[in-house]
Amino acid sequence: MPELCAGERQWSVAPGSNLLDALNSAGLSVPYSCRAGSCHACLVRCIDGEPLDALPEALDASKREQGWRLSCQCRVVDDLRVEIFDPLRDGLPASVSGCDWVSPSVLRLRLEPERPLRYRAGQHLVLWTATGIARPYSLASLPGEDAFLEFHIDCRNPGAFVDVARTLNVGDPIRLGELRGGALHYDADWQERPLWLLASGTGLGPLWGVLREAVRQQHQGPIRVMHVAREHYFAAELQALAVNHPHLQIDLIDAADVQVALSGVRVASRQTVALVCGSPVTVEAFSKRLYIAGLPRNQLLADVFVEKA
Repeated sequence: MPELCAGERQWSVAPGSNLLDALNSAGLSVPYSCRAGSCHACLVRCIDGEPLDALPEALDASKREQGWRLSCQCRVVDDLRVEIFDPLRDGLPASVSGCDWVSPSVLRLRLEPERPLRYRAGQHLVLWTATGIARPYSLASLPGEDAFLEFHIDCRNPGAFVDVARTLNVGDPIRLGELRGGALHYDADWQERPLWLLASGTGLGPLWGVLREAVRQQHQGPIRVMHVAREHYFAAELQALAVNHPHLQIDLIDAADVQVALSGVRVASRQTVALVCGSPVTVEAFSKRLYIAGLPRNQLLADVFVEKA
C-alpha cells in the first residue's frame, strides 16, 4: 500500500484513496468547502511523489510547478509526501479595516493586506481566521479604486467561519490564501452589448464589483441588475449609481416573488451577456429562464456559491 507522509506523520493508505479524506482521517484537519475543486481551501504542496490529479486545470501553471495540488481532487497511487497549506507561512497577512452590518444578516468585511494584492473584480479569495478556519469569499471591491478588500458575508446561518466573522473587530488579523479567477468578470469587448447582472443574496457582492468596473470602463450598452433577496442590503448604493447612469436599470425582487418576476424576463438582443451569481437554486432558475428567453448558452457566465459555512 502507498505510504503517505505529512509533517512528522507517516502512514499507509489504500491505493486510490482520496488525498483530502486520507489527511483528515489522520487528524490533520485540512479545510474544504466544496470538494469540487472550486474553493481552493484544501491546498497541499507535494514535496515528494505525485498523486493522480482529476482536475489539473483548476490551478494555474505556476502553482502546479511549485507543487501545489487541490487535495480534494487527488488520489494517492504511490508513496507521497505533502506539506499542508499553512496560512502563517504561505498566506498573505492582512488586518480588518472595517466590519459593519449592512443589513441584519449581511456583514460587510473590509481587509487591508500587508502588501498590495493584484486582483480583478469578481474573483474569489480564501480567508483564514487566526484560529485556522478557512473559507473562500468573492471580492466585492474594485481594484485601483478601493483601498481595501471588501467581502459581503451572509450570516443568516451559523458556521465555522461565520461564527468567527461575527466577532471580528478593526485591527484583528486575517490571513489571505489562494486567489482564483471565478467565472465573473467584465470584458472590454462587451462595451456595446446589453449586460445583465443577476444575483441572489450576497451573490450581489462580486457583481457589485463587476458593475462598477463596467461603469469605470464607460460601458455603452444597457445594463440591467436584478437582485433577488429577502433583504436588499445595497439598494441605496445601486440606486445612487443608477442616478448618474441612465442606461442602468435596477430591479429589486423579493425572494418570494422570484418565479413571477422571472416569467416576465425577455431577452431583446441575442448579443446580451448575462452574469449570474448566488445560491444553486436561484442560479439554476435564472439560467433556465434566460435560455428559454433565447440567450445563447455561451453568453451566460455563472458562479454558484457553495453552501457549507
